[in-house]
Amino acid sequence: MSGDLDAIVIGAGFGGLTAAIKLKEAGFSRLVVLEKADRIGGTWRENTYPGACCDVPSRLYSLSFALNPDWSRAYSPQPEIRDYMERVADQFGVKGLFRFNTEVEAADWDAAASLWRVTVKGGEVLSAPVLVSGLGQLNKPGYAGIPGRETFQGDSWHSAGWRHDVDLTGKTVGCIGAGASAIQYIPEIAKQAGKVVIFQRSPNYIVPRLDKPFSPFAKWLFRTLPFTDRALRWFTWKMMDLRFQAFRTGTKSAENFKALALKYLDDTITDPVLKAKLTPDYPIGCKRILVSDDYYQTLVKPNVEVVTEAVKEITPTGVRTGDGAEHACDVLIFGTGFITTDFISPVRITGRDGLTINEAWKDGAEAYLGVTVAGFPNLFLLYGPNTNLGHNSIIVMIEAQVAYMVEALKALKTRGAKALTVKPQAHARFNAQLQQDLAGTAWAGSCSSWYKTDSGKITNNWSGDTATYVKLMKQPALEDYEMA
Repeated sequence: MSGDLDAIVIGAGFGGLTAAIKLKEAGFSRLVVLEKADRIGGTWRENTYPGACCDVPSRLYSLSFALNPDWSRAYSPQPEIRDYMERVADQFGVKGLFRFNTEVEAADWDAAASLWRVTVKGGEVLSAPVLVSGLGQLNKPGYAGIPGRETFQGDSWHSAGWRHDVDLTGKTVGCIGAGASAIQYIPEIAKQAGKVVIFQRSPNYIVPRLDKPFSPFAKWLFRTLPFTDRALRWFTWKMMDLRFQAFRTGTKSAENFKALALKYLDDTITDPVLKAKLTPDYPIGCKRILVSDDYYQTLVKPNVEVVTEAVKEITPTGVRTGDGAEHACDVLIFGTGFITTDFISPVRITGRDGLTINEAWKDGAEAYLGVTVAGFPNLFLLYGPNTNLGHNSIIVMIEAQVAYMVEALKALKTRGAKALTVKPQAHARFNAQLQQDLAGTAWAGSCSSWYKTDSGKITNNWSGDTATYVKLMKQPALEDYEMA
């Protein structure tokens, strides 16, 4: 392989960090990780809102080869996850491979040289035979297309760009959206704000988190006898993987999981009007299932109101809903999620014969095993299309993808070839079967969710449990690839 570098990785989240470590270990020493921000962390660097924490257990939110015995709680808070990633980069000696404050604008495949030409903001061009996208699925804040946002005269922000300089004491705070981030920060800001008005588009199924701190003895045990940490991690993974059955339409597991969520709602909320607002009318799992120990408990406080009328527009002084009512607010917080179906955008990726990835994905993003795309040689996606989960840790998926990529690159080197591209027929066969399998899951239900496009194509979620995915990723099926 030739070029300035062995590989270029975009993004310094868990995907980019894992890729840097494993590529370096495999002998791809001339590599760089390009990151537009000023430090490692990805979503755990960006999301600093009050109460931010992981919604899968801490034991599964560390890399299998870099366990962390010192998690403070069963569910890790955001600063601990970000700091853990920094420590791992130092531990494995890859910190020097990261170039911060470097935003990638475009990547173009040079067929004659078998290289990716990567242009960064400012005009510099780097080249390498291998391009790895660690951009993931949750990196572009979305605002749900609500008009009038620029007219609001008070302070406003998206949850992924929290304004810590704004004092909410005594103020009326409008929270637009009640999803995974919102149910974490709303209980925190309700302790401070004079009034919190939650504009809820549709209710979520919520189950108790059952969070608790790890005792000093437990942390000592994990540190002194690492096999106990590994055993708990394996057990947690296995128990969570079994939950996938709850996402299959019509199963007993789905019925039981729904009953658990509705019982939690029934036990916590006694007001029949509020309970009706919080009761979903779609199959469990169709939207992301949320976990919380304090969200429902916050909604019954006298300074908290839940509004279910659709948000029509933002006005200079607040929010106007579909019934014509205007809700005056001093501050607006948008918990409206992310643009999840664009994946690599806004980076412009151009592959073989001038094909852009946006053109290839005009009918919805798709990839072979979520990792490679027909027409794009030596391009590897981490946390790409159809690799999101509703029941387990994405860290498991990322590790499997990085291992798969390394094995594919080793095979490329062994055969003396320069470019590896998934065959169009293999790409089409995999995705046809994938969509067929997804049709039997809750994600294919009638609700709208960030898991699928406007046309209804499910582009974000994996169709099975993580054990199945890891098995598929053990060794690349080289017969499904062209090498040249």
